[in-house]
Amino acid sequence: MILRLLRRILTVFVALSVGWLMAACGMLDDKNDETKGWSAQKLYAEARSNLDSRNYEKAISYYQKLEGRYPYGRFAQQAQMELAYAYYKDKDPPGAITAAERFIKNHPNHPNVDYLYYLKGVANFNDDLGIMGFVSGQDMSERDPKAARDAFDAFKELVVKFPDSKYTPDAVERMKYLVNALAASEIHVARYYLTRGAYVAAANRAQYALKTYPTAPANEEGLLLLVKAYDALGMKDLRADAERVMLKNFPDSKYLRGGGGREKSWWQIWN
Repeated sequence: MILRLLRRILTVFVALSVGWLMAACGMLDDKNDETKGWSAQKLYAEARSNLDSRNYEKAISYYQKLEGRYPYGRFAQQAQMELAYAYYKDKDPPGAITAAERFIKNHPNHPNVDYLYYLKGVANFNDDLGIMGFVSGQDMSERDPKAARDAFDAFKELVVKFPDSKYTPDAVERMKYLVNALAASEIHVARYYLTRGAYVAAANRAQYALKTYPTAPANEEGLLLLVKAYDALGMKDLRADAERVMLKNFPDSKYLRGGGGREKSWWQIWN
């Protein structure tokens, strides 16, 4: 009985101690917060000033404080939009995408919501390219295509919902690029299967790329892989059909000339 009572007293003491420490930390943080007492207008002005000065981390902090303290009104709405851009400039694509999606959900009829669709697409686009791609020279088609698909979907939404947006022409060009990137990703997998003797899997992957992305330049190699896979499988009629399609669509193909070297990747010359 006494032991149980002591345990209860100890539990209460620990709970009170934790609560006191949390309150003390909160008071300390509040005391050291330079923005304490700032109006929504001042918080926004400081956030925007830091954004313009490329001090993105501090801008993000101010935008977040503004949203937390003044969740309603024109400053909060503008802060949400600029927060997405600040994350993007701070090289934080996931943060930019999340902020853009939140703005789109909360303000679907905002006059500038088209920009958030575009920013979401660009953030995914650059996330797929990635800094390590530049450093290592790695082909985009050799990486997980999820970001490329997400970027394409975001740009597609923009084009469908806002065909007259000033961001739509650039989105269309990026979509064309992404189609080839996604096709090349499938071709890369087909090439991998072929080199390992998985000829059925290689043929299926090449066929998928040809049917799903019929106009992609990457299909030049896809047809070659299809010819090789059918040849290895002894499927003469299908091999002949694939070769005929290749000769018709790519009569001057480097593969037909005996060259198989891969040229400079399309993402490396993207403007």
